Amino acid sequence: MKQVRTLGVLAAVALLGACSSLDSLNPFSGPSKPKIPPLGAIEPTAQLSEVWRQGAGQSEDFVFAPAVVGGTVYVASRDGVITRIDDGRQVWRIEAGKKLSGGVGANENLVVVGTGKGDVLAFGTDGKPLWQGVVTSEVLSPPAVSDDLVFVRSADSRIQAFAASDGARRWNYQRATPALTLRTHAGVVSTPTLVVAGFPGGKLVAINRSNGSAAWESNVVLPRGTTELERIADVTSPPVIAGREVCAAAYQGRVACFELSTGNTVWSRDISSAAGIDADGQNLYVSDDGGAVHALDRATGASLWKQDALMHRAPGKPLALDGFVVVSDVEGIVHLLQRENGAFAARLKGDGSAISAPMQPYGRAFVTQSRAGTVRALSVR
Repeated sequence: MKQVRTLGVLAAVALLGACSSLDSLNPFSGPSKPKIPPLGAIEPTAQLSEVWRQGAGQSEDFVFAPAVVGGTVYVASRDGVITRIDDGRQVWRIEAGKKLSGGVGANENLVVVGTGKGDVLAFGTDGKPLWQGVVTSEVLSPPAVSDDLVFVRSADSRIQAFAASDGARRWNYQRATPALTLRTHAGVVSTPTLVVAGFPGGKLVAINRSNGSAAWESNVVLPRGTTELERIADVTSPPVIAGREVCAAAYQGRVACFELSTGNTVWSRDISSAAGIDADGQNLYVSDDGGAVHALDRATGASLWKQDALMHRAPGKPLALDGFVVVSDVEGIVHLLQRENGAFAARLKGDGSAISAPMQPYGRAFVTQSRAGTVRALSVR
């Protein structure tokens, strides 16, 4: 059997320092952590305000993304605590009974989490246990929950579908992986007919929801180089579905958009990103591995602006929000950028720990979860 080695770099890989080598992505590889450059002063043109704050427990070396369903937010922590927050008020807090290893997936009926041993735990929205399943490796990403199916991605690049009603396994999708990969918390996105996910080796795959067969497969990037390290070109962040297209980014690779129905390439740009992308009606936004934030034309990939004042501060996955672009950095500071030109509009400090989990839209606001466990809803004015 082919042995696959994963580097101990979570898809918070960007938070550990934007650099050109894997050693520089690993905080244990050097004698000291890289120095974080200071921030320059800004002239605010908007205001970031805290709507509410709650505690969720620490993430440790894992990434715990919150799940937002209407006015309800579900959060989890490494120690196995799951919390429901309604409009800033804690409704319940339960013990899963096992240490958790990834964020929450939820809808109006179901809350699902995973463990480092491959357990899949489903609860009702009242916090009562409903069913358990098992996958073949640790669950690092939030399960994707729909009305009929729950899609769980495990660290060995398998995606498995479970019946939302009782946890019965419906199908299992598996593919070969390169000898050396990055450890990632990237999950899947789904449509009424497809499940789309990025994989090691720069692959983007659309899977039929009904039976788990591959509908199409495309290359975000082709690995290049002579060593295993040079050839790492993994899709380490979730793809983004934007209209009739799906877009993805690869570490040591490119940002590219494809036709959702066929997988045909629409455009691609040579920008390496482990942090990820987001899109709105016109633009696509990406944080590159050097720490710059880019805006690209969604139709053509043409560059619109580049904000490089966060270089070496490891900005995370951008969030497009009502005329602004939001990014967080390695110190947990939230930055608000103008959509039109990338200029800084506002800035808000956090608890000092990084926000490695993707920020989630929350009505006209958004929710952040820091590695220390601070959960905040923030609004823009």
